[in-house]
Amino acid sequence: MKSNNLFKEIRSDLPASIVVFFVALPLCLGIALASGAPLFSGIISGIIGGIIVGAASGSRLGVSGPAAGLAVIVLTAITTTFEGSYETFLLAVVLSGIIQIILGFAKAGFIGYFFPSSVIKGMLTGIGLLIILKQIPHALGWDKDTAGDDSFIQANGENTLSAIGKAVEFITPGAVIIALISLAILILWDKVLAKKHKLFQLIQGPIVVVILGIIMNRFYETGTLPFSLAADQLVRLPAPDSLSGFVSQFTLPDFSAFANLQVYKVAILIAIIGSLETLLSVEATDKLDPQKTITPTNRELKAQGLGNLLSGLIGGLPITQVIVRSSANITFGAKTKLSAIMHGFFLLISALTIANLLNMIPLASLAAILIMVGYKLAKPSLFAEMYKHGWEQFMPFAVTVIAILATDLLKGITVGILCGIFYTLRHSFRNSHHMKEVITTDGGKPALHLILAEEVSFFNKANVIKALKSIPENTRVIIDCSRSKSIAYDVVELIQEFRTNAKTKSISVETINFIEPGQTASKMNGARVRRRQTQEEQAVAN
Repeated sequence: MKSNNLFKEIRSDLPASIVVFFVALPLCLGIALASGAPLFSGIISGIIGGIIVGAASGSRLGVSGPAAGLAVIVLTAITTTFEGSYETFLLAVVLSGIIQIILGFAKAGFIGYFFPSSVIKGMLTGIGLLIILKQIPHALGWDKDTAGDDSFIQANGENTLSAIGKAVEFITPGAVIIALISLAILILWDKVLAKKHKLFQLIQGPIVVVILGIIMNRFYETGTLPFSLAADQLVRLPAPDSLSGFVSQFTLPDFSAFANLQVYKVAILIAIIGSLETLLSVEATDKLDPQKTITPTNRELKAQGLGNLLSGLIGGLPITQVIVRSSANITFGAKTKLSAIMHGFFLLISALTIANLLNMIPLASLAAILIMVGYKLAKPSLFAEMYKHGWEQFMPFAVTVIAILATDLLKGITVGILCGIFYTLRHSFRNSHHMKEVITTDGGKPALHLILAEEVSFFNKANVIKALKSIPENTRVIIDCSRSKSIAYDVVELIQEFRTNAKTKSISVETINFIEPGQTASKMNGARVRRRQTQEEQAVAN
C-alpha cells in the first residue's frame, strides 16, 4: 500500500484498531500465561505482530500476534526441553523466523490453497462457538480459565463445559451486571444506533463498553454501587514504574545455545505449525473480507518470519496471524492494514504509560465484546446454508466444528481436513467411469460403452471391478480410454485380465486408446498425438 494512501480510511481504521487493541490485550497476557512465559513476552509479540508484521504483510485486514495454537509447544519447550531456560527458547523463535522467511522465498505459501472451503468455514464457526463458550465464565465472574486458551481440556483439570457449570456456582453479581449491560449496548449499537447516525459508526460500541466497565468498577471500589470485583476479574498488565523498568522487561536470546540440537528441532516445529496456522487464518480472513481480497501467502510467510525473528531477539513469543483478532478487526469496520499497525502502537503506548488505567478494565466487559465477535462468526444461518450445499460440504464443516470444540484449533482442523479428503476420495471413486448402451449403425448387435474418466487412480479399482462384473454374458463391450490422461497400472492390468477372461463368458471386448501393460508414457503420449493428428487430417479432408 502506498504511503500517501495509508491514512485514506483512518475514520474507519482508528475505531477498529482501538477495538482490536482491547481484544488483543488480555489475549496477549493470557497466552503468555498459558505458555509458561513472562507476561510481558505476550505484549512484545503483540506489538511486533501489529507494527512490524502488519506493515510487512500483504493482508489487508489480518492481525498478527501471539498464537494460542502454539501455547502447548511453547510451554513444553520452556519447561521440559530447555529446562526452564527462556533465553534458549528465544533462540529457537529467532531460528523459526529465519525458516519462515526461507519458506516464503521458496514459495511454500501455495499450501494454503489446499484447505477445503468447508473446513475453513467450519474453523470460523468452531472458533466462534469456542469464543462464546470460553467467555461465559468470564462474564459470570469465574476467571480461572486462562484468556487465550483454545483447548477443550484446561490446565486445571476442568473442561470448557464444566467450567461454565462451575461458573454458575460461583457467580459474581458485579461481573454479570457489567456483562449484561455491555451486551445490551453492543446489540443496540449494532442493530439500531450505527444505522441512525454516522457518529455511532465512528465511535464503536466496544469503546463505550470498555469505558463504562472502568467507570462501574470505580463505583464498585468507592462503594457507590454495592458490588465488587476481585483482582483476577480485571486486566492484569505489567506496570513499570519508569522507562528503565520498562526496558528491563525485554530479554535477549542465549546465542551460546547454537550447538544445542534441540533448539533446531523446536525451531522447525514452531515454523511449521506457525506457518500452517497463519495460512489457515489468511484463508479464513480473506473469506470474511467484504472485498474478498486475496492475500499473497508467500509474502505473508516472509512477514511472519520477520516478526518471529525480531520477537525472539527482544524476548517475545512466536507470532502468527490470528483469526480472533482479525475477525474483530473486520467486524468493527477496518478498511486497511493501518488498523492492525495502530493496534500495535496502542499496545506499545499503553505498556509504557497507562498500564495502571488498563488494569481497571473488567474482564466481563471484554467477554461481552468477544461474545459478539463469536456470534458473528457462528451465526445459526450458516449451518442451514452449509446443509443446503449437500453432505459433501456439510459433513467436513460439521466435523471441523465439533472437533474444534472437543479438542483444540489445530486438532480440529486436522480432523476436518481428513473428513474432506475422505469425501474427495469418495467422489473420485464414484466418478471413475460411466457406461451407456450404444446402438451400432452397421446392423451389429448393441454394445455396452464403458467410458473411463480423465483420471483413473488406484482408488477407482474397486468401482471398475464392480462395473466389469456387472456385464452379462454374450455381450459386446467397448472400453473407451480416449478421454483418460492417466490410468493407474492396477486398473490397466485389471482391464487386460478382463479382456483375456471375457471369452469364457462369450463377451466380445473392444478397446479404444487402451494402454497396454508395459507401454511407456512416452509411447502412449506419442500414439495419442498421432491419432489426434490423423483425426484432424481426416476432418480437413472431409
